Amino acid sequence: MQKNKSKIEALLQDFLDYLEIEKNRSRRTRDNYEFYLKRFLRWGKFLKPEEITQDKVREFRLWLNRLEDRFKKPLGKATQNYHLIALRTWLKYLAKRDIKTLSAEKIELAKLGDRQVDFLEGYDLDKLFEASIKIKQPDIIKFRDRAILELLFSTGMRVSELIGLNIEDVNLKKDEFTIRGKGNKTRIVFLSNQARYWLGEYLKKRNDIFPALLVRHDRAKKISARVKDPKGVRLTPRSVQRMIQRYAKVAGITKKVTPHTLRHSFATDLLMGGADLRSVQSMLGHSSITTTQIYTHITNKQLREVHKAFHGKTRSGKD
Repeated sequence: MQKNKSKIEALLQDFLDYLEIEKNRSRRTRDNYEFYLKRFLRWGKFLKPEEITQDKVREFRLWLNRLEDRFKKPLGKATQNYHLIALRTWLKYLAKRDIKTLSAEKIELAKLGDRQVDFLEGYDLDKLFEASIKIKQPDIIKFRDRAILELLFSTGMRVSELIGLNIEDVNLKKDEFTIRGKGNKTRIVFLSNQARYWLGEYLKKRNDIFPALLVRHDRAKKISARVKDPKGVRLTPRSVQRMIQRYAKVAGITKKVTPHTLRHSFATDLLMGGADLRSVQSMLGHSSITTTQIYTHITNKQLREVHKAFHGKTRSGKD
């Protein structure tokens, strides 16, 4: 019995290796898939792939829907879908290897409502950016934080992509540079004049030998200059998140502002300005146009103009 159990776990391990090596997925993606699939296997106590049936998956979905997190809140529908997406991907892999199990096509995802896209427009963006300069702190931190804000809005980068940059990756004499995003895919991003200026001012203040583009200066002071690339000097996504929340509070912005809010603001600004969806898809690094379409319901300029031009024309104008 234990031998059979080991077999299904071995198949899962093979799949995770396949994701990382052949499909070139990130380590974080691999870890997420491992978490979701191990939870499924523990729940079902499956000994072999043939035991995964449509009825079992339906029971698992019901269990997930009633599951509460550590805050006693039910799992969101999107999180429940992540479990099913991981399971479908694994089942497709097993089918490719001619291993008898449930067909992935028999698993449907739960329907979700329209995704809420939070973004900032001109006035709030200006207040957020100015807050980084107004706060009393060393110039090198002011310039670094302003550069971060400008870079996120100028390029639409994910925060993970931004903090992974080294100084040598960015040429300030050019308006563009190449980054490596999800799935190890490369794309070109573009620098605004403001982003180039503030990043240049920040780099002028740097007198260390660390290769990272963005570093923690409180930590950098404590580390010997002879150590070229130590752990803990490069900024983390969480530190950027906290920094942005701090400036949003200083700026008096009541909505929650995250690094991804600036990515949404980048896309929304382009579409409201008349950019086409395919171009924005490329600049965001989305593999599917469907992902980019979350912005269309708030940025459809044509529909707005049609409404303005034709709505209410039959009314007399009287109250």
